[in-house]
Amino acid sequence: MEELEAFVGEWRMRTSFAPAGSDAPRAITTFEWLSGKTFLIQRWQVDHPDAPDGIAVIGWDGERSTLLQHYFDSRGVARVYEMTFADRLWTLQRLVPGFCQRFTGTFDDGDTIRGRWELSDDGVSWRTDFDVRYERVR
Repeated sequence: MEELEAFVGEWRMRTSFAPAGSDAPRAITTFEWLSGKTFLIQRWQVDHPDAPDGIAVIGWDGERSTLLQHYFDSRGVARVYEMTFADRLWTLQRLVPGFCQRFTGTFDDGDTIRGRWELSDDGVSWRTDFDVRYERVR
């Protein structure tokens, strides 16, 4: 879990589906440790009608030997993603028949993450949903 320390802090988000520059909606995500540093909590707020606010809990699943992200948002959606983070590459993946999703993000430096969400109906053929860029605020 120690490697996840790279996420801790507040990040500004910019996406390919929202305007850029001064017209960009407010979009912030924070990562912080739950007491004991066994779970990493992510919260986000986005002032755009196509993007829900939400919370995610990231932790190690010993039975699966992988990180999991438990995702919940303001639409009432709950999902579980398998997660990896190594060599500055962050991945999330959910393979559910009819609605598969994956995310790949690269830490360009300690203060920027460039990523892409993709969708698939069958887990084989993928299409871009949207691009996202995280910039560390603090």
